[in-house]
Amino acid sequence: MRDWASGIRLSAFSVIMLSLVVLGAWVLVPTLGTFIDQRQKISALEQSIQVSEDQIAALEKERERWNDPAYITTQARERLYYVKPGEVVYLIDNDLDPAALPQQQGPVSDTLEETPSDWMPQLLRTLTSAGLSDTAAVAR
Repeated sequence: MRDWASGIRLSAFSVIMLSLVVLGAWVLVPTLGTFIDQRQKISALEQSIQVSEDQIAALEKERERWNDPAYITTQARERLYYVKPGEVVYLIDNDLDPAALPQQQGPVSDTLEETPSDWMPQLLRTLTSAGLSDTAAVAR
């Protein structure tokens, strides 16, 4: 190890050059970090601008649709249930999502099972759950 270290000769020029490299690295590293950070911010802002431009394009397209009399008529019929004179409209009362419909009841067992619970709390739970349910039973 000592032989290797003794073989290294540092001249004044080498020391100056090494100092300039270290000084350059010390000056450029924070600047490079700032540059990378600013490029990331610019990229994020450009992406935000693109999203905003897409939203503007969609809103302009929506505005163009509202300039069409046929679209306005369709929207009035669907949203406000407007009809032309002499038309008959049929509204479906139980137009529920199939997922919201009650599930089919399974087969009833022939065996009688006795539950150890008291019947009064069970009755109260049944009444409150029936009163708070969102969907009505559909008769088929």
